[in-house]
Amino acid sequence: MNSNTFRMPAAALLAAGAVALLTAPPALATGGTGGGSEGSSGAVVLRTGLDVSLLNKAVNVPLKTTLNEVSAPETAQKTALTVTLDGVDQGQPVSVLQAEVATSKATADKKRAEAEANLAKARVHVPGLPKLSLVEVEKVTSKAVCEAGKKPVATSNVLGTVTALGKKVTLSAGGPTRLEVPGVGVVTLELSGTETTSTTAAAAALKLKVSVNPLKLNVAEVEGEIVLAEAHCTSPAGPAPSPSATPAAVKPDVKQQTGTGTKPAVTQANLAETGAGSVTPYVAGGALLLLGIGGGALVVTRRGKSAQDA
Repeated sequence: MNSNTFRMPAAALLAAGAVALLTAPPALATGGTGGGSEGSSGAVVLRTGLDVSLLNKAVNVPLKTTLNEVSAPETAQKTALTVTLDGVDQGQPVSVLQAEVATSKATADKKRAEAEANLAKARVHVPGLPKLSLVEVEKVTSKAVCEAGKKPVATSNVLGTVTALGKKVTLSAGGPTRLEVPGVGVVTLELSGTETTSTTAAAAALKLKVSVNPLKLNVAEVEGEIVLAEAHCTSPAGPAPSPSATPAAVKPDVKQQTGTGTKPAVTQANLAETGAGSVTPYVAGGALLLLGIGGGALVVTRRGKSAQDA
């Protein structure tokens, strides 16, 4: 057995390995994609939480209702809204709200959530006071906007005059306004204002605390709370990072073979767009080197064999 027996397999192995490296598929740079979830929003023109006492407080009937309440995506534009309470006025409907304009709207998608409520020339009634309005307003509005990546915004306004139990009242941002009418009751009115967090916004134009004693229509007492023009929203979740925003792959620490310890300048390339990894140049260079060595060994082997045959 001579050395040629070992050279042939070694040369073939080197050549085959070089070809395998050259034909191997490149590593692809991948990144997660996807959008954020939708936000949410809702609005209501009037919300009540009242307790109505009947028959000298022997029976309590709750009046908890929302009028023109919507959640995204939805719009409501009813202007005459009624509720029915058993035992009050022989079960006839009670007109709780009448207005020239009573609209609520809510929208939401992956970029923005928004809600608004509007009332104009509105009159609010409670059981036992069919002719005297609990409160009358010229215009109240609320709006909440939640946009992805931005601070939520909430606004509310009470415009024009406000009348409670037939009397004009002046509202103050510093605190509630209390109005008492002998033989009828007490109403406390408060500019509810706005509230925001990093992801939510809420606004309500006017809040009323009610305590009236009409002594009519078999109603002994009405107590509770009423809110006018309410809007709220929650911000959509932000979109996931795009592939271009992912961190670049870590490059190998390559040093010159001169003993100086300095690094050669490396040209930065956008390899993620081409699908090549950061080590591709070195793999290709190694493959070419192996191919050259394998080819040289194969030539030397064939020459040695030819000389023996001669």
